[in-house]
Amino acid sequence: MTTRIALLSDIHGNIAALDAVLVDVRREAPDLIALLGDYVLNGPRPCEVVDRVRELESQGAYVIQGNTDIAAADLDMAAAFPWFDEVPRVNVVAAEWAHDELGDERLDWLRRLPAERRVRVDDTLVLFCHASPGSQTAGLGADVDAATVVEAVARTDARVVACGHTHMADVRDLGWKQVVNPGSCGYAFDGDPGAAWALVEVDGDVVRADLRRTVYDARPVSDELTERGLTGDVYRAATVRTGRFVR
Repeated sequence: MTTRIALLSDIHGNIAALDAVLVDVRREAPDLIALLGDYVLNGPRPCEVVDRVRELESQGAYVIQGNTDIAAADLDMAAAFPWFDEVPRVNVVAAEWAHDELGDERLDWLRRLPAERRVRVDDTLVLFCHASPGSQTAGLGADVDAATVVEAVARTDARVVACGHTHMADVRDLGWKQVVNPGSCGYAFDGDPGAAWALVEVDGDVVRADLRRTVYDARPVSDELTERGLTGDVYRAATVRTGRFVR
């Protein structure tokens, strides 16, 4: 019997993108929805995104925490962005703004999210993580050498590793394991401003992953960021509008 799992990641405060994707997800009627972190930083609607994700969680979705959720919830910039010697002011300002917007109750929920979840489909173990097994910050991007990828996925017994963080959709079949990155739902970096997600099918030993893209109107989100006027918002607006990371 086939089990179908919808993967969403890196929404980044973009409720318009999330709601558009959920229309397509519900049309597919998957057995499980998994959300892979980074819900609130950068975008203009962190509260709405948290509320929608909590609705999904209450309906049985698996929800984990991303690195930028740490930044927004606890303002721990070094933990959220360990690759910086000094975290850029644009990141700090965005985290502080989201922190103030969310309020205590939403922040407490964000803090309590686990770093990883697992589900077993018959004999197949599926891991949901943000960046890579055991890490919320060490992503498995295309620039990561093959040996490092193999070392990272060997940290788990999972046959399927579902991760986000890179904002670039990707499926890698390593033979003994399959890595599925659905890309970014709300803050794409690959040149397509559409909202990315993935549908994974597990049927015994067979795993199939289909990368999806939902078209939505990114212009109002971009305009809202421009009007917000935080340091870096002109670049965030351009990123949302074009689907390319602008800085």
